[in-house]
Amino acid sequence: MNVKVAETAGFCFGVQRAVDRVYELIGSDAAPIYTLGPIIHNEEVVSDLEKKGVAVICEKDLGSLKGGTVVIRSHGVGRRVYNTIKKYGLGYVDVTCPFVLKIHKIVERESSRGAHIVIIGDPGHPEVQGICGWCQGPYTVIKNAEDAEKFNISPEKEVCVVSQTTFNYNKFQELVEILRKKSYDNNVLNILNILNTICNATEERQKEAKAIAGEVDTMLVVGGRHSSNTQKLFEICKKECGNTYYIQTPVDLDSEMFQCSSCVGITAGASTPKKIIEEVQEHVRVKF
Repeated sequence: MNVKVAETAGFCFGVQRAVDRVYELIGSDAAPIYTLGPIIHNEEVVSDLEKKGVAVICEKDLGSLKGGTVVIRSHGVGRRVYNTIKKYGLGYVDVTCPFVLKIHKIVERESSRGAHIVIIGDPGHPEVQGICGWCQGPYTVIKNAEDAEKFNISPEKEVCVVSQTTFNYNKFQELVEILRKKSYDNNVLNILNILNTICNATEERQKEAKAIAGEVDTMLVVGGRHSSNTQKLFEICKKECGNTYYIQTPVDLDSEMFQCSSCVGITAGASTPKKIIEEVQEHVRVKF
């Protein structure tokens, strides 16, 4: 079986940095360690950390903690969360991805100037929720074409557009075009600036996954079920290769996936450890 593995598969810089920092804190004076939400959207990593004493908490738990260190994950949080942590006198380690921090600064600055912020992304994703928490005025989250078509505010109000770092690049362009058309054709939007804040690693990962999926008989997308960027990779690959499967570990592999397949492609989300990718690759080569 010929297997093609995407070079961009696996941990991105921000995720690797966050995970490494949590492991460094284990056994230090910072204990007990709490992560504000799962450090990454990968069940295997989160489970391993829990075995080592790292507890996953949510914002409402902050008031009940008796010391310890709170880790702010790479997705980032809104200003209110920082204030809450300080209010309760808790120590914290901030591993927010630098690319996400950049968006926080943009929306804080532009909204302070009076602009209406448009965030292209998933309103239920923690990164987007954190970005919303830095807006100093009104904002709108646009997830799909329907949201973009419905969006309408006074032309007197300037609009600043940013994106979730892991959003589908092609979908971002599609939604931006809808907003641009409303601005130019109908003069109903006063767009100040459109900032493509999709992370370069995300964009490259999506492009490579699309290219590989177009060349193989079966495509495997490896990642946690709650990983937004892995879900987007699956959508992209499925359009190029109908025989695309979303798996978490080698346990999910089935011989039916590879019937009449001579070439298999593998990519993985930014929250997928290298070890799991290698195990999937080896399993495909040996078993099928």
